Amino acid sequence: MTATEPPGTAVAEPEPRRRLHPLSPLLHGAKSITVIVAALSWQTLSQVGLERFAIVVAVIAVGVVIFSIVGWLTTGYQVVGRELRISDGVVWRRNRAIPLERLQAVELRRPLLAQLTGLAELRLEVIGGGKTEAPLAFLTVKEAATLRERLLRLAGRTRAGETPADQPDAEAPAAPALERPLMRVNNRDLVVSQLLTPQAFFLPVGVAFVVLQFVLEGSWTFIGIASTVTAMAGVLLQPVRRVLQDWDFRLARDPEDRLSVRYGLLETRNQVVPLNRVQAIGATWPLLWRGQGWLHLRLDIAGYAGEPGSGDSKRSDRLLPVGEFATARALVWEVLPGVDLAGLATSPPPSRARWLNPFSLRSIGVGLTPEVFVSRWGLLTREMHIVPYARLQSVRVVQGPLQRMTGLATVYADTARGRAGQAKDRDLAEAYALAAELAVRARHAREQLTP
Repeated sequence: MTATEPPGTAVAEPEPRRRLHPLSPLLHGAKSITVIVAALSWQTLSQVGLERFAIVVAVIAVGVVIFSIVGWLTTGYQVVGRELRISDGVVWRRNRAIPLERLQAVELRRPLLAQLTGLAELRLEVIGGGKTEAPLAFLTVKEAATLRERLLRLAGRTRAGETPADQPDAEAPAAPALERPLMRVNNRDLVVSQLLTPQAFFLPVGVAFVVLQFVLEGSWTFIGIASTVTAMAGVLLQPVRRVLQDWDFRLARDPEDRLSVRYGLLETRNQVVPLNRVQAIGATWPLLWRGQGWLHLRLDIAGYAGEPGSGDSKRSDRLLPVGEFATARALVWEVLPGVDLAGLATSPPPSRARWLNPFSLRSIGVGLTPEVFVSRWGLLTREMHIVPYARLQSVRVVQGPLQRMTGLATVYADTARGRAGQAKDRDLAEAYALAAELAVRARHAREQLTP
C-alpha cells in the first residue's frame, strides 16, 4: 500500500502476461512461405528444376515455422492501468507501452486462414502512428472481441463511479449492445463499379496485345504462358482486390456513438470507430461512375495508418465504397450532424485563376457553413473535402511563383490526419481573410467541445 492510498484499500494484482493463440506460428509461417514462393518466380523454377525448387521451398518452410514458433514464445501482451503493453521480437526484443488515450480505432481482422481456424487479428490505430501500432495476431474471435471492447472502454476514460475496466471483475464481456443498421452496399453495384475503372477498360487491349505476341512469335511454352498470366493478373489486381475487400460492406451505429464497419470476403474486417475521432469526410465522383449517379465516401481518422508496405498508408478509411447520392447524404448527416451534403454551396476562384486552371476552373470552389469548411476540385474525377472546424490543427497560406505573378494564393486547412482542405487559387486578400476566419471558427468550435 502506498502513502496516497486510503487505509483498507485493496491493491489489485497485475494481470499476467498473456500469449497469442498456439496456432499463430503456423498461420504466420504459411503467410511467409507464400510470399517467399511468389518471390522466387517462374524464372527460378525453370532454371533449377521442379525437384530442386521443391527442396528449397521445403527447407525454407521448416526454417520459417521454427522462427515463427520462437517468435510466439517471446510474444505477449497485458493491460496495465490505461496502457497496453506488448513484448515481442526474436533477435531484437521490443517492449512497447501504448497509452490507450491515444487510441483512434480498433479493427478485428480475419484473413482466410484465420477464418478456417476460428481465429482473428486485432489491430490498433493510435494518434501519430506511421503504421499499425499493435497487431495482435492471432487470438480467438471471442478473446479478440472482448479485448477490443475493454480497450475501447479504457480509451473512453471510464466515468467516476463505474467499475474500472482494468479490474479483474470487469474482464467479463458485457452483453452486446443493439446496433442500428445504417446501410449495406449491394454487391452487384460493387462489382459493376469496379468494371467502370480504367483498368477494366484497358484489359481487352492488353489481352489483344498478348495474343498478338504469341501469334507472331509462335512460342507457347509453359513458362511464357505462366509469366503472361501473372502479368495479366497484375492488371486486374486493383479492381479485384477492391471487390474482395469491400464485399458485403455493412455500416451500423451502436449506442456508444461509434461506427461499426464490417466488410470483406476472403478476409473479413470489423472495425469500430468512435465518431469523435473523425477528422474529415472526403467524397469522390469518378468520371465513369457519374452516369450511374454513384460516388464513394471516405473517413479521415487521425492515426489511421492502413496496410504497411501496401501503399494504403495514404488511404483513408471507408464510409461508402459505392452508392447513390441520397445514401451518401444520409451518411454524412450521421457522422457530422447538421451537415447536409446537398446544401454545401461553394464559390469559385477569381476569373484570372483561369491562367493556372485553363480547363478545371469551374470545378474548383470553397465554402464555409456554420459547421464545416468545404473545398472541391477535380475535372475528370471530382472530389470534395469536408472538415469540421473543431478538427482544424493549423491554417496555412501558400503562394507559389506563378500565383505571385497573378496575385493569388492557396489556403490549406490541416487536420491531425495530415490531409488538408484547400482553397485553391484565391485572391491574395481573400486568402488571408479566409485563413483568419478559419482560425477564429476553429478556436470557437474547440471551446464549445471543452467541458
